[in-house]
Amino acid sequence: DNSVEWISCYGAKNAKTPNIDQLAKEGFRYLYCFDNGAVCAPTRSSWITGMHAISNGTQPMRSGFEIPATIRFYNEQLQKVGYFTSNCSKTDYNLRGPNGRNPKDFWNYSGGDYAGTWKKRKEGQPFFTVFNIGHSHESRAFGGLSKESKNPSKMILAPYHPDIPEMKETYAKYGGAVENMDRTVGEAVQRLKADGLYEDTIIVYNSDHGGVLARSKRFLYSSGIHCPLIVRIPEKWKNLYPKGKKPGSTIDRIVSFIDMPKTWLSLTGAKITKNFQGRIFLGPDTEPDAQYHFSWRSRADERYDCVRVMRDEQFAYHKNYAPFAPNGQYLAYMHNMKATGAWERHHQAGKTNAVTGRFFEPRPSEEFYDNFKDFHNIDNQIDDPLHHTKIKELKKELRRQQLKYFDSGLMPEEMRNRMIKEKKTTVYAFVRDPKLYPLPKYLDYADLALTRDKKNLKTLTKELSSKDPVIRYWSVVGLLLLEKGAKPAIPALKKSLDDQDEIPPLAAWALYKAGERKLSEKWMLETITNNPGNKMLANVLDWMGENGHPILAKIPGGKLPKKGLLKDVVKRAEARKRR
Repeated sequence: DNSVEWISCYGAKNAKTPNIDQLAKEGFRYLYCFDNGAVCAPTRSSWITGMHAISNGTQPMRSGFEIPATIRFYNEQLQKVGYFTSNCSKTDYNLRGPNGRNPKDFWNYSGGDYAGTWKKRKEGQPFFTVFNIGHSHESRAFGGLSKESKNPSKMILAPYHPDIPEMKETYAKYGGAVENMDRTVGEAVQRLKADGLYEDTIIVYNSDHGGVLARSKRFLYSSGIHCPLIVRIPEKWKNLYPKGKKPGSTIDRIVSFIDMPKTWLSLTGAKITKNFQGRIFLGPDTEPDAQYHFSWRSRADERYDCVRVMRDEQFAYHKNYAPFAPNGQYLAYMHNMKATGAWERHHQAGKTNAVTGRFFEPRPSEEFYDNFKDFHNIDNQIDDPLHHTKIKELKKELRRQQLKYFDSGLMPEEMRNRMIKEKKTTVYAFVRDPKLYPLPKYLDYADLALTRDKKNLKTLTKELSSKDPVIRYWSVVGLLLLEKGAKPAIPALKKSLDDQDEIPPLAAWALYKAGERKLSEKWMLETITNNPGNKMLANVLDWMGENGHPILAKIPGGKLPKKGLLKDVVKRAEARKRR
């Protein structure tokens, strides 16, 4: 869980990583490597299938949608050409194969014994080993300082993080964790050397996304997706070196995580089936450089979101399809870090500024950043006329790739679940049927909804009664963003309370913002009391902030679940009231 800002050969200031740095001296350091998914399980889903998770509907965290039997896993293809494959030991792939077909079954070994994994192969058999080093996982930033922690007073904070003791301590704890991870990298290399395999083995070091302090992992800003990638290739295979480069060089081509499985198959001579969507970036079959990188974000744990990013080396265009939800919405796992809760309390006390407080506020529909001048993405230049041409270019490319990869995220997750069950199909097949999922139409209409332009009021109101639930969903979103400007739509929004999936909770919130507060509060209280498991409504009640507290306070104690999102939201509201 680390971005480039935690690896010293990339210029890190808060940790030293000599073993990784040594690999960079002996190998090739990629300057523009980006994750597509910003969090582990959706990224792993993309890796194992070689497909953007949005193509299969597996972008929400631990959603487990079924994929077609025709999709080949990269480890499966490696086995077919004689490789001994092992994974030590992450196998959380966020998907289901038909009839129990599972990517886990295509590892010859899946366990914690990295050092012995190649000893399990047949004599002379080539091997492919994934070694997941957990020392720098997000969980290692939980709790207080330890003997391995860095000095808090020497930590250099990102500009969006406030200078408070808990933040510095968490930085220090994680800096120590990164250095512990680096030591394990060194031990892994020593194991290869001890067994006489160092000069026979291509070594790849990369993270599985950025991280880990709040606003990095799970988020599509540079700290969440700009990742280290170092490849060491023994001299005996110098024919595989990047063209014109020698060991110790930096490589400035864009590499997306989606490129990795296709590249591994190419290097090993395995068959590349049609599901692999990336570009080969290494070896004799290297494909032309990509001009752009595509990232996407969806639900993380129980917190709803939907973001798309298109970027090149320098510039990034962000589209927030759920701008009503702040980036800093409460997420239980992320709040296990002392820094996260302390930052939020600091904000609630009115002590943050425009930069450090923005994380907890609703977002604009669009963002645009110059990553060379602003790596931390704090200066949103979406309205700067000097960038109009580049913004237009990236928006056009975003749409092209959303269409190319059949972006399933224009239909919200609960609705997606219901629709594929009704049609007895997979998300993969559903989104590739233009009669069931007219994506160009949805992209256009979502754009209209996100503009927050009152001239669209008539259209948005009319389409609340569309036969297409996706259009009804985006109509509610558009009216929600109009706030008081949606007052004329109140009668139509009332009817939407009888709709299904994610639509009614958002319609109730739109009614609240439009001025129909008593009706909205009554509906929300009755609905959450009768159905405490309504995740979208629990999200809405949290997004409402203090406006949601009176509703939460009236939920009968006996109706509250013992754990989960609603319980957390109520508990937090009570704590804030006491403060």
